[in-house]
Amino acid sequence: MPENFYGGLDFGTSGVRISIIDLHKELVYSNSVPYLYSFKNPNSWINSCEKLLDNIPVDIKSNLNKLAISGTSGTLIASNLKGEPMGEAIPYDQACNENKIPLQMLTSGEDHLRTPYSSLAKALHLVDKYGTNILLRHQSDWITGWFLKDWTHGEEGNNLKLGWDLKKGSWPKSFLNTSWQKCLPEIIKSGNIIGKVNSDLAKRFELNKKLVLISGTTDSNASLIAANLGKEDGLTVLGTTIVVKKIIDKPIKERGITIHRVNGDWVCGGASNAGCGILSKFFSDLEIKELSRQINPSKNTSLNLLPLNCKGERFPVNNSNLEPILGPRPVSDSLYLHALFEGLAKIELKGWEKLSELTGSLPKKIITIGGGSKNPQWRKIREKIINIPIVSCKKTTSFGSALLAINSK
Repeated sequence: MPENFYGGLDFGTSGVRISIIDLHKELVYSNSVPYLYSFKNPNSWINSCEKLLDNIPVDIKSNLNKLAISGTSGTLIASNLKGEPMGEAIPYDQACNENKIPLQMLTSGEDHLRTPYSSLAKALHLVDKYGTNILLRHQSDWITGWFLKDWTHGEEGNNLKLGWDLKKGSWPKSFLNTSWQKCLPEIIKSGNIIGKVNSDLAKRFELNKKLVLISGTTDSNASLIAANLGKEDGLTVLGTTIVVKKIIDKPIKERGITIHRVNGDWVCGGASNAGCGILSKFFSDLEIKELSRQINPSKNTSLNLLPLNCKGERFPVNNSNLEPILGPRPVSDSLYLHALFEGLAKIELKGWEKLSELTGSLPKKIITIGGGSKNPQWRKIREKIINIPIVSCKKTTSFGSALLAINSK
């Protein structure tokens, strides 16, 4: 009797990773592929996905039972009614400032939707650009649709920034009379079965014809599932951006804060526009590894950098005009990397302080996941600045998506 396998795909800022697990939740296969084109280009996502599907050993993919997909939260795409992209996606870290008055009229009392980084602000921009005969879908929902050749559905967590109300289980009443309400997805809970893989696609990639697609989640929620977060723990995702999350007793609504429901718990979090993305603008992965060895984490650099990946910040402050501070750059590359690490740790600290202010407590320990979690010098700098014990989680976000698949209903 062939073994059953469960897969998770995670679409990040720089590429895609797949994790496949067995019935015992042990990893049996993983792989990753960088994007061929820019992150904004949806063809990048599909091209990388196709490469990953091609490379999975046939004995594994022919017995792949369920697949869940996670993607960057707040990356929105407009497609035609057949699911074909109308143009580039609007990434999570891009602000759309032009519809301030309509945004305010649609979001009375919903501060978290009034930011130019919200998916709603992006949706209004896309409707202005392409009209209302379109589908508005977030990254993981659109890719799930590609597997099914049916773009009807959207997962609840991915659509909170678009206005979906988790508690009421509905879109806001203010959306009812808009010309674009028909562009929105039919919402399905995370971890629920959506449908079977398209038969032509299954044949093309030698996938199990009975492969079922599971409603996925955001990348940071998949990280939280992978890290097995406890009620007194905090989660920091050190990917292209920094995300901080913790479990809370009851939901809160605040600008720049997201509230999710994961495994029955309320989870609040915030995502900065700073993170490992800025490091890769100055150094290769190998250079970061070598220069890090020259850093003494117990010393301070006295440089005060604000290492945002681009202009504008979402969290811990919400300001689309905030400029990065990346200088003065010292002659020593290791000193500059040290200063960037410090700057990122200070942003993370402010993130934890903001969540503490809103929820009444700091975590007892911080579990870290993502590429940056592997760097011991950065971890020591973070521990010194944040003053909370930090542990690294070796699991990947795609592993969290695979757990979502195996635990699906």
